[in-house]
Amino acid sequence: MMIAFLAISIMTGVVGVNSISLKQKERAYAAREQELLQLISVEEARAKELEEFATYTKTKKYAEEVAKDKLGLVYENEIIFQETD
Repeated sequence: MMIAFLAISIMTGVVGVNSISLKQKERAYAAREQELLQLISVEEARAKELEEFATYTKTKKYAEEVAKDKLGLVYENEIIFQETD
């Protein structure tokens, strides 16, 4: 009878320790889940920006901006004013 009581006491102690360990892991997993959800949100916003930019690069306005800024091209009848120092 005493051995059974001792065995039950030991098992109760082990279960209690394991319970505490599991709760700590659960908190750690919940924190990691929140981090990952935030990262997903950031990456979704970035993906949306990239999609919008991809759409914009297919427009005439984008082509004109690149031609003017990178290549220095202008329309035939366009006048360019430059600042002097």
